[in-house]
Amino acid sequence: MIATSRALAVTAATLALALALPTGTALAAPAPVELGTPLPQAHAHNDYEHERPLLDALEQGFTSVEADVWLVDGELRVAHDSWEVADAPTLEEAYLDPLTEIASPNGKEIYPGYDGDVQLLIDIKSEGPATWRAVEAELAEHSRIFTRVHRGKVKDRAVEAVISGNRPRAEMEAATTRYSFYDGRSTDLDSGTDAALMPLVSDNWTKLFTWQGVGEMPAAERERLHDYVAGAHRDGYRVRFWATNDIAGEARTNLWRELRDAGVDHINTDDLEGLQEFLAQE
Repeated sequence: MIATSRALAVTAATLALALALPTGTALAAPAPVELGTPLPQAHAHNDYEHERPLLDALEQGFTSVEADVWLVDGELRVAHDSWEVADAPTLEEAYLDPLTEIASPNGKEIYPGYDGDVQLLIDIKSEGPATWRAVEAELAEHSRIFTRVHRGKVKDRAVEAVISGNRPRAEMEAATTRYSFYDGRSTDLDSGTDAALMPLVSDNWTKLFTWQGVGEMPAAERERLHDYVAGAHRDGYRVRFWATNDIAGEARTNLWRELRDAGVDHINTDDLEGLQEFLAQE
């Protein structure tokens, strides 16, 4: 159980989010967040589609959450598709403000005593450069909690924001100071890119592997997976795959077990409780 002051702060953040949403939008009643035991490999894909964005994931101990973002009339809206943005919360309402409220006073922890950071994966859906600049401006307003880079030197804080989707690499690379990092692809491995720019490499699982958890993983694919992860880690990159089997059952468990054993840093799921149970028990 977190301290009462931290719980009350999260209650306020949840209430602020509820008030910001349009009338009729379903949202659970505000409640203190009892942060779960942090799970370093747990990544909440499309986190914003859960009943309580961010908060449900943190209660399950997730250390990475993903939000799709659109720049609309100067506001950053969190939604999967463009036709949903009118009724969508802003990035600040759904993520930045609650994370700031939950973080420790020194801005270095989300989970008390946990020495890792929390990843906020921001998937840019609208035009890349303009949206990224808007994201940077909002992250800077919450600079107390966000890891930043200044002249190539990284200053770690509680949350690391990583930009996926429409990623303006040239602009990001040229920035003297930035509060976000670049999400690479498998083609970026062995590129020599500094991990201070690209700490994460993500790709479509089905582009690289055929196995989806049914039966034994082919030995050649298992070896390739382990080599892929080891190579990324050697260069200081974390690894994530999307489009992995996320249908509850034996096949998904088999796949998760292989990802876990290979050292994949972020296991992708929409089933928060399912992955929490798997990682906590295995």
